[in-house]
Amino acid sequence: MTDLMRAVWAEPRPAGAPRRVWRDWALVAVLVPATVLEGIFRADVPWRGLSIAITLGLIPTVLWRRTRPLAVVAVAFGICGLATVLTSGAPPGLNAMAFMLILPYALYRWGSGAEAVIGSAVITAKMGAAFATGDLDAGQVLAGFALLSAACALGTTFRYRARARGRELEQARLLERERLARDLHDTVAHHVSAMKIRAQAGLATAAVDPRAAVDALHVIEAEASRALDEMRAMVRLLRRGEPEPVPNGVADLERLADRRRAGPSVDVQILGAVDGLPPSVGSTIYRLAQESVTNARRHARHATRIEVRVAADDTAVRLRVSDDGDPGAARPGAAPGYGLIGMRERAGLLGGTCEAGPDPGRGWTVTAVLPLTGAGRIAV
Repeated sequence: MTDLMRAVWAEPRPAGAPRRVWRDWALVAVLVPATVLEGIFRADVPWRGLSIAITLGLIPTVLWRRTRPLAVVAVAFGICGLATVLTSGAPPGLNAMAFMLILPYALYRWGSGAEAVIGSAVITAKMGAAFATGDLDAGQVLAGFALLSAACALGTTFRYRARARGRELEQARLLERERLARDLHDTVAHHVSAMKIRAQAGLATAAVDPRAAVDALHVIEAEASRALDEMRAMVRLLRRGEPEPVPNGVADLERLADRRRAGPSVDVQILGAVDGLPPSVGSTIYRLAQESVTNARRHARHATRIEVRVAADDTAVRLRVSDDGDPGAARPGAAPGYGLIGMRERAGLLGGTCEAGPDPGRGWTVTAVLPLTGAGRIAV
């Protein structure tokens, strides 16, 4: 039990808490006139002026509920508790103060463990003061605790749901980095093997043909430069396990147009000179096209055709994969899922971009742009 309490107390704040968004200002814009109107037209408001003043004074706390969750809970519930004690018998309050349920929700959603414990003590003290002064009976106190507990439970649920989502996203990124690292491993191994072969050939012919030895050294220098570029990209990636065989790159895109497979046909078109692409760029283009075609085959309803277009110029390689599936069809493997996250991660590591979305008429399109020097541009 002690270890559990220590773990709760040491729980850090979640990262990425937004400061204020338009919904916060919209909520304030609704609550202020609602408070004034209720205070004016409701006949049974106790301590009318004080009730309106307290409610209007506490409404701005919603603007700081994410960045200062404990402070706003302490201020809001502390003022309400003090007002309850000072006006025993008819505590001030308006129905508009129901917005205060947002504060314990925010405390458990965005606060640290220590802040949640302290804030809960403040809320409990406020409810205890209301019960001690006779402003609330036991049933009302239990009902109040039930509402507050539901708000806290909801905040906790969304807190750990966001954390689980973050872990899943990070796992998808790491998996894609691992795959790319394996591709780079094979690429670097290819360069090193070529260097070894040329060095052996140069040594074998050096005595009888010095020019051949010089040519071998030039080839070794070029291969070493390319291998170094690949290694600079490789050191930034997480790699686990043993490398597995991977496609060579753009030249293997024709594999995607397998006529023996059921489903929509795949048409592959390659434009420009792709033979001299950096290996990491070529393998990434293949991976992105493969993932896009797989998603289209799985999720494009009533699709009859998938088009894969690769165009290379002097600066970049552009990939476009589109299908003619039904408009508005859900694509769980694309934008909302983790497939596109991994694709963006892979493209981003090489200095490129990858985007996906529905077409204006029907179908879905994935586009990617990779610079030809993508692997070399990733500095260590």
